[in-house]
Amino acid sequence: MIGIAHAIDSLTPTAEWSLREDVITWHSIDITQPTDSEITAEVTRLQAEYDSNQYQRDRQYAPTGDQLDML
Repeated sequence: MIGIAHAIDSLTPTAEWSLREDVITWHSIDITQPTDSEITAEVTRLQAEYDSNQYQRDRQYAPTGDQLDML
């Protein structure tokens, strides 16, 4: 599950901030804090991206040694 922290990191990767019980404390005075709607939109975007790549997480390969043995 993608959360607020993932969204803030995605939107402002160099910002300094803290999150405690869903309350954001912004420490970067030179970087604008994202709005709640921007964070919500980013959570939605990141979750959709994560969900669309489910096949990659489900795909499993045999260990390299086993693959060589099969050849």
